[in-house]
Amino acid sequence: MKTIKGPAVFLAQFAGNEAPFNSLDGMCEWAANLGYKGIQIPTWESNLIDVEKAAESQTYCDELKGKVNAYGLEITELSTHLQGQLVAVHPAYDVMFDGFAPEAVRNNPKARTAWAIDFVKKSGTASRRLGLNAHATFSGALLWPTVYPWPQRPNGLVDMGFDELANRWLPILNHFDEQGVDVCYELHPGEDLHDGITFERFLEATGNHNRASILYDPSHFVLQQLDYLTFIDYYHERIKAFHVKDAEFNPTGKQGVYGGYADWKDRAGRFRSLGDGQVDFNGIFSKLTKYGCDVWAVMEWECCIKSSEQGAREGAPFIQKHIIEAVQRSFDDFAGGETDKEQLKKILGL
Repeated sequence: MKTIKGPAVFLAQFAGNEAPFNSLDGMCEWAANLGYKGIQIPTWESNLIDVEKAAESQTYCDELKGKVNAYGLEITELSTHLQGQLVAVHPAYDVMFDGFAPEAVRNNPKARTAWAIDFVKKSGTASRRLGLNAHATFSGALLWPTVYPWPQRPNGLVDMGFDELANRWLPILNHFDEQGVDVCYELHPGEDLHDGITFERFLEATGNHNRASILYDPSHFVLQQLDYLTFIDYYHERIKAFHVKDAEFNPTGKQGVYGGYADWKDRAGRFRSLGDGQVDFNGIFSKLTKYGCDVWAVMEWECCIKSSEQGAREGAPFIQKHIIEAVQRSFDDFAGGETDKEQLKKILGL
């Protein structure tokens, strides 16, 4: 067994244009003062990291890591959720996702995809230079508009979709393998990789690539009504990153999983601050510890009711309370002793 590291915080939902949230120094001081021990850095926030420079310069990475360490913090992972999304975009979402891309590749899906693949690969190089062994991202989606099919999906469409998704990600996965870094896909509605079955299909399409891993986030499984504890039993060997995020699902006679296009606060399924939802974190931390998952417990805050300030303050002590110091010896070791084969035979009546 292995003790989970933490508490840590994903900076994406807190980064902004005003101090202390507009610089790495400011966010490090803020996180450390709240009791966090690690930060997950969103690569699209140029005030926090310059990925182009990080991919080219070990000196830059050493200085960046040293700055974070000076506040008593560690970098847990880099995140390319937005850029990973752009690796695979269905045409129905071109206009909305173009906002995540540089102006030079907007209105040009092929150029946007090539840019995204290159950026994620550079983030893999940067991860290696920073001494990281895991990376957080999204898979993107070519099939999502057909997730609840009407009209029916033509035969072969899903196979073709996963083959194409694998073709786009294989160069990235191979590059990350060269860097010694795992690609951790956050399984999330809206992505082609959103549950165990879709992850398995992707694994098969990539030849069970050893770097294809999972960022485990139970909140998205609550909203899908998936058994998020048994999920760990199935996939613990692939879980290499962990978002500590709460959610609740309260269906009514008027709405369920799909939410009726309502605002987040009015949906049956909605994200909540840690401890305010329905996620069994005691069960999750127990299973991840039992299986020896070597992960950071990283809070991702997305609550439709509580303020981000309160959510951030409450997050570190909540995670710390749930981290289990893995046992180093059995509670009944006192009853054991040296192996005596003759004694064993006597016990068994042999």
